[in-house]
Amino acid sequence: DTFQYLLSFSQGHLSSLLEGTYSSLSRQALPHVNQLFSSLSLHLRGANISVEAAVHRFFDNLFPLVYTRLVNPGMEGTGGQGSETVDCLRMTRQDVNPFGPHPATMAQELAGALGAGRQLGLALEEGLEVMNATEHVSLSRECVRGLVKMVYCSHCRGLTLIKPCVGYCLNVLRGCLASVAELDQPWRRYTSLLEQLTHAVAGHHSLELALLGVRGYVNEALLYAQLHGPLITVDKVCGLSTREPTDMLPTTPEVTMEFLMYLQRYKSFFAALPEMLCEGENVVDDSTCWSGDDVVER
Repeated sequence: DTFQYLLSFSQGHLSSLLEGTYSSLSRQALPHVNQLFSSLSLHLRGANISVEAAVHRFFDNLFPLVYTRLVNPGMEGTGGQGSETVDCLRMTRQDVNPFGPHPATMAQELAGALGAGRQLGLALEEGLEVMNATEHVSLSRECVRGLVKMVYCSHCRGLTLIKPCVGYCLNVLRGCLASVAELDQPWRRYTSLLEQLTHAVAGHHSLELALLGVRGYVNEALLYAQLHGPLITVDKVCGLSTREPTDMLPTTPEVTMEFLMYLQRYKSFFAALPEMLCEGENVVDDSTCWSGDDVVER
């Protein structure tokens, strides 16, 4: 799954930043990184989870570590993770705004990109359910009789190698699949929607760029906190006296183009289903064929 791979890559990308550049807080921060990306993953899969809330919760949890280990090194001994001081820092983060505009910008970018990715993922799941349902379409008695006559009646005359004529095959299968053919227009509208969502994911709301940008947003936020450390005053409220990774970045344009090509190819799937079936191994391009009653010239 491409989306989940991008999430995993982005999570590793951010973890490497914390471990390499902000080692003093990385061990305590990594669980919050895991929680953030777990929430993003669940959102992509359709869970009722707010991306904005997940991002702000991540920075809320990050602030006590940043304040006691980066802004005021050596203060980490003032209390554990469950102390009143840490809880106070966590709750005052959005009022103090120690990370500047970066949390809000990151939340906005991810919400737009993951929103498009979520809609595309849910649409694909619905399409899969429709396709699975068509596998269990019941055939009428007339259809079964027609299929048996087309495939096996020639065997009764000892003609085991002869194949049905193309026109005959089409007539039989179009009759059998008449109800399925009614799905053609809804299917075309569905594939058009998939195309629009795919362009949204790959274009203005690029999911790949948004996820790969998480590392940069967090880094900028931490640098902002360090730079403006002397201005961050929570003492009265709370009672308080990078190395670049060498991994190859994933790219999705090729995957996107391939997916769009498949959509174009199968846009007329239900309307062309009889033709596709009759082009299979049951029909061959010989000079003679089985008409349902006799061997005839093509």
